[in-house]
Amino acid sequence: MIISTIDTTILDVPIRRPHKFSILTIDSQSLLLVRVTTTDGVVGIGEGVVPGGPWWGGESIEGMKALIDRYLTPLLVGQDLSRVSYLGRKLDRMIDGAEFAKAAVEMALWDACGKGYGLPVHQLLGGAHRDRLPVTWALGAEPADVVIEEAQHKLDAGEHRSFKLKMGAGRPADDVARVTAVADALAGQADLAVDLNGSWDVLTAERYLPELAAAGIGLIEQPVPRWDVRAMARLADLLTIPVMADESLRTPHDAVQLCTTGAADILAVKLAKGGGISNVLAVGAVADAFGIPCYGGTTIESSIGTAASLHAFCAMPSLTAGTELFGTLLLSDDIVVDPVVFKDGFLHLPTGPGLGIEIDEDQITRYARTS
Repeated sequence: MIISTIDTTILDVPIRRPHKFSILTIDSQSLLLVRVTTTDGVVGIGEGVVPGGPWWGGESIEGMKALIDRYLTPLLVGQDLSRVSYLGRKLDRMIDGAEFAKAAVEMALWDACGKGYGLPVHQLLGGAHRDRLPVTWALGAEPADVVIEEAQHKLDAGEHRSFKLKMGAGRPADDVARVTAVADALAGQADLAVDLNGSWDVLTAERYLPELAAAGIGLIEQPVPRWDVRAMARLADLLTIPVMADESLRTPHDAVQLCTTGAADILAVKLAKGGGISNVLAVGAVADAFGIPCYGGTTIESSIGTAASLHAFCAMPSLTAGTELFGTLLLSDDIVVDPVVFKDGFLHLPTGPGLGIEIDEDQITRYARTS
């Protein structure tokens, strides 16, 4: 299986309702479709996604496309597709950083490899430890009444019993009052976590996080900037509820530092920020060695990226803290023939060759960026 061509296409897909992060709000999601074709006609698909643009990980959809077209493709054309892990290491040696772009390409390599062998990706990774994953629904940083109404609708429909609230967009005291109101309204009905996207300093976090714990919040995600691992350790020591690292974690080396310093009770893994399936599995192995659970994060993917995450996360022994793979549920449309299956609060692992996903060419044409 020799790589012949690699093609990329930018897509812009609307989302069902505005999604507010700590510093911006999005009403559509841009995706980068990657197609890897072999000399014998096998086509693997991958997806590059950034959550709302370069504010989060430093990469943009447009930059990812240019990097793949100009630099990653020449490194891979003519190479043996069956050596996916080796090719991923080759990209890591030749291209510093750029995890989101490399993850998109590596995803397509795994898909093509699985199709070539007639096996689902999770079997190439050693086999599944589970065949479905629970999904936490992310609530934005909107006012309490808006958030409560959305959460109650999800509860009444039986779709979700776990929610994560975004924080950091307003004054800390106001933000805490807003989240406390949500926690009071949903008490006894749902599990709640908050995500600050690194927006507080350590003193603010020490002041207000205990109030959130007392209000019934069960998990705190990335309260301080990604570089402040010492502060993460202080907060993990202070709180009686788990602290989860997200922005602070990209590489297996980051995982070692977080685990050895006691800076995280849970590690949030994402294919995009980790640089691909192989690197995320390595992070999972570090977590497993330290007895720390992993949580499957999202960058708001379509069914392509969601399927890839399902294969990787189901193959990870340490991924026991749940997931938030809600991307396909937030997008107003999908770009595949048969979307991943979400039922009764769980996403189910695809079983077909490769990622088990087939793109819908009409949808690609519909959402492809023309300028």
